[in-house]
Amino acid sequence: MTKRTSAKYKIDRRMGENIWGRPKSPVNRREYGPGQHGQRRKGKMSDFGLQLRAKQKLKGYYGDLTEKQFKRIYSEAARVKGDTGENLVGLLERRLDAVVYRAKFVATVFAARQFVNHGHVLVNGKRVNIPSYRVKEGDVVEVREKSKQIAVLLEATQLAERDVPDYIDADHSKMKATFVRTPALSDIPYAVIMEPHLVIEYYAQN
Repeated sequence: MTKRTSAKYKIDRRMGENIWGRPKSPVNRREYGPGQHGQRRKGKMSDFGLQLRAKQKLKGYYGDLTEKQFKRIYSEAARVKGDTGENLVGLLERRLDAVVYRAKFVATVFAARQFVNHGHVLVNGKRVNIPSYRVKEGDVVEVREKSKQIAVLLEATQLAERDVPDYIDADHSKMKATFVRTPALSDIPYAVIMEPHLVIEYYAQN
């Protein structure tokens, strides 16, 4: 299990954006960064700075993945035919914790990782407790019977702040979701603009 190295709201404040679109994000109240120098006017960011920021934002969005994990996913995306940026976000969306989050079984991607890790999730009827497990098109992800009455689960399905995207077919009455297809960047309901092409530039140059 990946260590959660920084709180989700810390990531929001560092980026200066509410990257998950959550109503409680501190960025909704103040957009400047944390600390005594957070309100200083920032100069124009260099190309490297923009690329690094795009990488940190995308990495943070999926639960603050480690650099080693994220670079491994990038390397795989670069090997596959097609647009590397599209491949990258497609691979990230196929992570089991991302599917659990998108299906609205839990409120946050961090909770999704913990939920999977604690053995509450089945894939095609078999328990899988690895958050980075790669879901395939047509796979059925469901909450195991003993876990269906967990309070956070019931609360998450009622959240009005986000909808289930059309590449996941979710049935909250059965706590079951089918991963219909790998999404393109334009299909993914990011709350802020993600720039995977800058992430690709970052790794290409560093």
